[in-house]
Amino acid sequence: MITSTKNPLIKQIRELHNVKKRREKGIFFFEGTHLLMTACEKNCSLVSLLSTEKWKIQNFELWKTASRLTERYEIVSPEVLKSITTTINPDGVIATALFKPFHQTKISSLKLGLILERLQDPGNLGTIIRTAVATNVDSIWLSNDSVNIDNPKVIRASAGAWFKAPLVVTSNLKDIVMNYKHQGVNIVATSPSAKETYWNLNLTQPTIILLGNEGSGLSQTLVNMVDKIIKVPLEQSVESLNVAITTALILYEAKRQKSLI
Repeated sequence: MITSTKNPLIKQIRELHNVKKRREKGIFFFEGTHLLMTACEKNCSLVSLLSTEKWKIQNFELWKTASRLTERYEIVSPEVLKSITTTINPDGVIATALFKPFHQTKISSLKLGLILERLQDPGNLGTIIRTAVATNVDSIWLSNDSVNIDNPKVIRASAGAWFKAPLVVTSNLKDIVMNYKHQGVNIVATSPSAKETYWNLNLTQPTIILLGNEGSGLSQTLVNMVDKIIKVPLEQSVESLNVAITTALILYEAKRQKSLI
């Protein structure tokens, strides 16, 4: 059992709290039983697995599965575990895994996609990923100047959907938009000043929804490429909605419309 916070492995994992170190090593980390369960379902390439003895006993079947997928497994004291986690009350397990870049994969027939430009809040991104997986979005493109995709808060907020999501991190959203416009895909953005509400949009047609930075919205470059701008109607006393809530409303409207076909 590892009982010292000065143990070399513990120091290495603590370094992964820094995004620069994660990139240098090509490794990220995640915490919690549910995330580990999802990672195992997706055969994630685990590098190390650390848990308390109590967690191992309580989750023995998951431990057996995860230990087969990992290069190194260690029992640690609760104090050591707490020193390397980012949650206030860790549930007893943390894992590190190989980071695989989220590059473009070929989509034979896109029906619904999301483009996220310069999102900065990890909770928003994680929630959007979770909602996108729940509504069967074909692809999520994220600009590379957004919050880091392997930010522990993003992974945690996704509630496991991170491991299932069709994510792409890119430096050129403009080319992606242009490519799909040429294929006849509708390009849609939101604005409080738009005249048409989101439920009047035909979301049964191939559509990509563009969403921008929490404070400044979409860049003018992308706005200029949009086919239609829609709004989520608000009372006059409310200026705007959280970007994750806006996304959820539109995605579930798309799901509703498709269920009627």
